[in-house]
Amino acid sequence: MTQRLTPKGEATRERILQAATELIARNGVVGTGTEDVRKAAGVSGSQLYHYFDSKQALIRAVITRQAEAPAVPGVPMMGALDCFDALRAWADAAIENQERTGGDGECTLGSLAAELGTADEQSRADLSRGFLRWQGLLHDSLAAIRDRGELRADADLDELSLALLAALEGGTLLSRTLRDTGPLRASMNAALGYVKSFSPR
Repeated sequence: MTQRLTPKGEATRERILQAATELIARNGVVGTGTEDVRKAAGVSGSQLYHYFDSKQALIRAVITRQAEAPAVPGVPMMGALDCFDALRAWADAAIENQERTGGDGECTLGSLAAELGTADEQSRADLSRGFLRWQGLLHDSLAAIRDRGELRADADLDELSLALLAALEGGTLLSRTLRDTGPLRASMNAALGYVKSFSPR
């Protein structure tokens, strides 16, 4: 049963989550301890453990929080990605974000997945749900593009949305590792080209 919180309790919980998210972005999961989070959030140990009874519970809450965030930080994926131009603009925004930040200082599902791997089944399942949510948003966008007559009726939207998500996540990981936006640019261009190959002739 989910604990109902007072407005003050919600604010404290959110402050702890925000502190954890920022520390993980800077230091990684392994380099972030509950004591670090407690100090950054300005709460007592008893307060922290009232809302999160373990580091694992806190990490899972961060995953859930980030699953609701845009796949490209600062660029909402919800909304009018209902034509190829809008999809291209979304991809360009991902590349520009990578050029601007190099991926440093960001706590995303991709960075969490890269660090946590599959060792913890609960975290893996939480990450999976987040990625599937993003794929669903892309699927809805592709459906809108198809409804505009810009994609053939036989286009496999599940496959195309997965290709876009894989291009974003795989390209981002390579670009962060190589400190070069080339891999992300290449993967996004390839995925968009694949999507566009299903345009009516």
